[in-house]
Parts: sequence; C-alpha cells; structure tokens
Amino acid sequence: MPLIRIERRTHLPAGEAWRRLTTWENHARHVPFTAITVTTAPPTRVGTRFTARTGAGRAGFDDPMEVVRWEPPAGDRPGRCRVEKRGRVVLGWAEAEVVPVEGGSLAVWREEVRVRGVPRLLDRLTARAARLLFGRVVTGLLKGR
Repeated sequence: MPLIRIERRTHLPAGEAWRRLTTWENHARHVPFTAITVTTAPPTRVGTRFTARTGAGRAGFDDPMEVVRWEPPAGDRPGRCRVEKRGRVVLGWAEAEVVPVEGGSLAVWREEVRVRGVPRLLDRLTARAARLLFGRVVTGLLKGR
C-alpha cells in the first residue's frame, strides 16, 4: 500500500489544530462529491465510527472507518489519532498527529491507502493522487475553510 505523509505548520494552538483535524464531518468540505456521517454518539474516542460516502446518486461507494487510537494533545504532549478503513473499496489507515511547537503547532497526516481492484503497479499514481487530495484537506481544515 502506498504511504503518504503531509506536514503543515500552523499558528493554531495544538488543541485547536486537533479539533479541526478530527471533526470528521468537516473533511467532506474538501473532498468533492463526499458526505461524512458519524454513526456513534459524541464525543470522539476509540470506537467512534463514521462513513464517508463518495459519489453522486446511486453511483458511489461507502468508506466506513473506525477510530482505534485517540490521544488528544495535552500540555506539551502531542495528540495522536489513528483511523482504520473498514470498507470494501478503500482499505488502509490514516493517522493524525498534532505536535505543539513554538508559535503554534505542527500537524502531521500519514495515510496508507489502497483502492481494491487497482493493481500495485499503479501505487505511485495512487500515492500522488492521495497526497494531493489529503494535502488539500489538511490545509483547508487548518485554515478553517
């Protein structure tokens, strides 16, 4: 599976950067033709489940995910979250890490993604597309758009 890594430094305090990156419904604002539904009661924690529905009308697919690690930032300690993809089309995991730094925080997004049916020969292309998409998502979330 291709692994991508995105880093963004922001003036936001770690707690606010964390909140923006882990408010799952807001990710859909930055992914075309996608809506996200959280299927468990708040607050987010280990076991929280949500589904990203991508497509138009009947043409589309669900990307169900589950939070398997949840450690919000506290003081100087970084926050870490891991989500595992549980779907039939999109496989893999995503991790968000928010590190407090002088003047704000550093957000690191790691994702290992595979689209079922796409041959490994296309891993480089898949990684490039994922890097562009998730880079846009992380930047947009941190800017509050």
